[in-house]
Amino acid sequence: MDLPNLPKLIDLSCVKTDIVMEDLRAMVALAKKHRFICCFAMPCYTAWLIEQLKDDQDIQVGGAVGFPSGADLTEAKMLTAERFVAAGCGELDMVINVGALKNRDYAMVSRDLEQVKAAAGERTLKVILEVACLTDDEIRKGSELAVRAGAAYVKTGTGWAKQPTTVEHIELIRDTIGDDAKIKAAGGIRTLRDIERMVAAGCSRFGIGIKSARNILKEAGLEA
Repeated sequence: MDLPNLPKLIDLSCVKTDIVMEDLRAMVALAKKHRFICCFAMPCYTAWLIEQLKDDQDIQVGGAVGFPSGADLTEAKMLTAERFVAAGCGELDMVINVGALKNRDYAMVSRDLEQVKAAAGERTLKVILEVACLTDDEIRKGSELAVRAGAAYVKTGTGWAKQPTTVEHIELIRDTIGDDAKIKAAGGIRTLRDIERMVAAGCSRFGIGIKSARNILKEAGLEA
């Protein structure tokens, strides 16, 4: 791997329930130091995050849509996406309607995806499957629907699930979508070895919390 450019594979995230301002400030400081490609906060802090990074044009701010279940009304997801676009988010990570996918209500899933994609416009849209809650067949179907709706990335999870993303998840998604979209992994990625194995399997972006990101940077020799 090109270790000096490792931060360009990582979206730093502060998207857990108990995030406080100390965590957000630490994320901004780490992002500025290492020039991570993107940062995510929970929706109520996204405008603050944009303000903190407004002078750092090489660091995107992403918007979290539908966290963590994806079961919000489509209209609510659309409004969130529109607000994020207007505020200046460069990327949107949207949770698929996990329950509808498991119910095989593919029409509902597709409408949800298509309307949020329309609200996102030209912004990069990543669709989160939450693979820990899905069977292999459900992962395949969710990946297909995400790509059909215009997602730039199929993302494995929100980071809220108890089970981690695995290399096998990456391989399954890559086998399903080929080169029609990219893959972002999130959830339980703790080591540089995790990243190396997932890159080899076809993953090109990672969503990682600040504690794990700092530890991975230390492994790579990029952080004291």
